[in-house]
Amino acid sequence: MPGLVLQASPAVGAPGCGPGAPECGLGFTVTRKVGGSVTRNRARRRLRAAADAVMPAHAAPGRDYVVIGRAGTIRRPFEALKGDLTAALERLGFYRPGDGGGAGA
Repeated sequence: MPGLVLQASPAVGAPGCGPGAPECGLGFTVTRKVGGSVTRNRARRRLRAAADAVMPAHAAPGRDYVVIGRAGTIRRPFEALKGDLTAALERLGFYRPGDGGGAGA
């Protein structure tokens, strides 16, 4: 995906991904290729916000996920970043349809 890379593996006992979900871990990493520490931290915050919006409703339980930032993470519109994460879950085969509810509170 242009804004991120998503990796998944069977869960090894991390706390849950969302309400009522079986164990699922979530980690973030952004390398120095993306930029200095301020840029990397901003990219990590954007990835975390996108994951908070997408993962609880759509990530398959029982997996550990690693979201890797790319150079495009900083410039990519937030809605596109959430779309990248959704598409990555679909491509890996770990996407589960949500309950159809609207945006969060």
